[in-house]
Amino acid sequence: MSGYITDVPGFQVGHAEDKEALTGCTVILCPEGTVGGVDQRGGAPGTRETDALRLTHLVNRVDAVLLTGGSAFGLDAASGVVRYLEEKGVGVNVGVARVPIVPAAVLFDLTIGSASVRPNAEMGYKACLNASANAPAEGNVGAGTGATVGKILGAKQATKAGIGTSSLKIGKGVVVGAIVAVNAFGDVIDPENGKIIAGARKIKKFVDTLKVMKSFVGRTVLNFASGNTVIGVVATNAKLNKEQATKVAQMAHNGLARTIRPATTMLDGDTVFALSKGDKEIDVNIVGAFAAQAYAQAILRGVRAAEKVAGLPSAADFAQT
Repeated sequence: MSGYITDVPGFQVGHAEDKEALTGCTVILCPEGTVGGVDQRGGAPGTRETDALRLTHLVNRVDAVLLTGGSAFGLDAASGVVRYLEEKGVGVNVGVARVPIVPAAVLFDLTIGSASVRPNAEMGYKACLNASANAPAEGNVGAGTGATVGKILGAKQATKAGIGTSSLKIGKGVVVGAIVAVNAFGDVIDPENGKIIAGARKIKKFVDTLKVMKSFVGRTVLNFASGNTVIGVVATNAKLNKEQATKVAQMAHNGLARTIRPATTMLDGDTVFALSKGDKEIDVNIVGAFAAQAYAQAILRGVRAAEKVAGLPSAADFAQT
């Protein structure tokens, strides 16, 4: 598996970040007529416009999705995306204006870099200006700029992570792609061999979050490790309705469970968006199965592409030891 979410025709990705403050955002611009779904499983989410994607609600389109750092403050960046799309004449026609539909999700990166600098409307707008159908940058860019994994021993004992993308051609012209900002409480696991490639550590050794968690049995002291979340998007040129897109988002979460241990805790806000624009007829179960594969691969790539920063080593540093 290789490739990028932009291998799905019509989708564009743009990053913007502050390298000193170590935060940023990533926008996925959608072709007209894109259908969206969402699956939110973590216990501490920060989101915007996800209710619009619910099956019983009116709107059946998505104009862009924003993935951003900055915790709840970072949702401000969505305003910049909305402004950009309004200037382009994109959005639901309500007679007196066009209202862009921009679901968004945040991750917590305030413990790295500067806690007082967060993605704002200007950064969101800049990400749109940077958007293209070219191969997106991975690692310490966009929403992955301040991403880390393995927080059970605190932020200083985490490993630097980032944002990754992938795509998979599954036959008959159908493409499934993913992009994920990896900022998990737990460790990242290579499902091929079960080994930790990034996570909580002591010096140059991973401690295995599950083993550490056993020592907390009977004690409620994990709140200091709050501030996590893996957020991402899967996209396809398969023809899906809103209900089917939601199912694909649910199945894509299986890719997270294969690569992060533990996943979707009360300390994470894990959220997956699914986007569909195309005319390829295919069973939704097939799309969902490979969406999980693409999501898992994007997580691994986001971690492996990350670089050491702010005193935190990356997976690459451990691979060299």
